[in-house]
Order: sequence, then C-alpha cells, then structure tokens
Amino acid sequence: MASIRAYAFAAALATLLAAPPLAVAGPPFRTDDPEPVDFGHWEVYGFSQATRAAHDTAGILPGVEVNYGVAPDLQLHAVAPLAFDRPPGGGTTFGPGDTELGVKYRFLDDNIEAAVFPLVEVPTGDADRGLGSGHTDVFLPLWLQKSFGKWLSYGGGGYWINPGAGNRNYWFVGWLLQRQITHDLALGGEIFHQTADVAGGADTTAFNLGGTYDITDHYHVLFSAGRGIVNASRTDAFSYYLALQWTF
Repeated sequence: MASIRAYAFAAALATLLAAPPLAVAGPPFRTDDPEPVDFGHWEVYGFSQATRAAHDTAGILPGVEVNYGVAPDLQLHAVAPLAFDRPPGGGTTFGPGDTELGVKYRFLDDNIEAAVFPLVEVPTGDADRGLGSGHTDVFLPLWLQKSFGKWLSYGGGGYWINPGAGNRNYWFVGWLLQRQITHDLALGGEIFHQTADVAGGADTTAFNLGGTYDITDHYHVLFSAGRGIVNASRTDAFSYYLALQWTF
C-alpha cells in the first residue's frame, strides 16, 4: 500500500510540474500553520487568488495545490498555477507561473505545535511577461500553533532568499486567530508584515479575513479577502483567495 501511495504522489507531482505556478501560502491565508496532512492522506485544492497594487493586478486563475502525508508529521507539497498579470497601461498576460515545491516537518506536537516548512519557487514562469520571478527563490519559515476550545491561533514567519538584479532578500511574519462558529464553518483573521523585496520598494503590513466551510467531510470551500494597512496603494490595495478543497 505504501508503494502504491508513493507512486500516486509521484504521478500527481509529475502532472503538476507539467503546468507550473506562482507562490501560495497556507490556504486561505498568507500565514501558514505547522499541522501537516495526516499520514497517508491527501489535500487537493483548485484555487484562484489575486492582488491589486499600484494599478497592477496579478495572480493565479486557476491553480492546483497538492499536499500528501508521506510519513507521520511529514508532508510533501506542490503548487501549479496558471498565472496572469495586468500592468498599468498594458493588456493582460496569461500562462504558466512559477512552480512551488516544499516539505513540512512538524517537530513538536504537544501543548504547542511547531514545524518548519521550507519552500522552493522554481522559475518556470515567463519573467519577461510578468508571470514569474526568473530566479529560484527559497523561503525558510518556522510556524507555531495553539488551540483552546473553539479557538485556534497560529503564526510565525521566515526569511525569503530572493536573488536577481534589483531584488532584495526579505522577511515575512504573520499571525492568525480563528474560531469554529458552527460545526461546518470556521472564520478568522490574520495580520502580516513583509519587508521590501526590491531595491527602493516598500514594506507592507496587511490583513485578511476569511474562513472555511465544510460542504461534506471531503469537500470544503476556503475564502479570504483583505488589503494593506501600510503602503496599501503600492503593495496591497486589495487581495482575495478562493478555493475548493478535496480531502481524502
């Protein structure tokens, strides 16, 4: 059975790599959590997301994310989107974006959960058309989580290695608070801060509000929307995320 599951993941990953993406964080929020997919189980998302800033709108429509619990406390991760970009005064470009690959390892699962989740952004998108970075980017984060009753709180952050002319390495930190409203509905909000990722760029502080609705035990709708609080017009005038998740 383990070999069948490993083969299935390899086949799914090969399919993803044939149609590359842009970066995503912990759906439906930018802030991620330390909880991996259970051993032998899958999460598959079909999603769309976008951000408007300085009259430029860019995002993913559609994208696919696949997570697999390859071992206890260990998750494999891949994201493959079709990206779009609408710059000021120009038409919309559309095509494969940068491919995201990662491994989440939870090393603490007690009163407080903790995990590392390194990500690699493979430059499979066309940077000249605004559909990718043109360089291999790496994110090295630490995520923490604490639950109490119907409340869940998680967050953390890490360091982005962002090579390329005019680019800067940068930090991302965020925290989220979420409450289970009904058996099927959870709502929450996050606030996050990111330092400038290009020379002469601006730091940003922003928020998102959203949640998860369980249609059935295996199908779930995830949604969020928000905007910047600091330097919003330059970095995040409005953003959204919407996904249908299949768990099994």
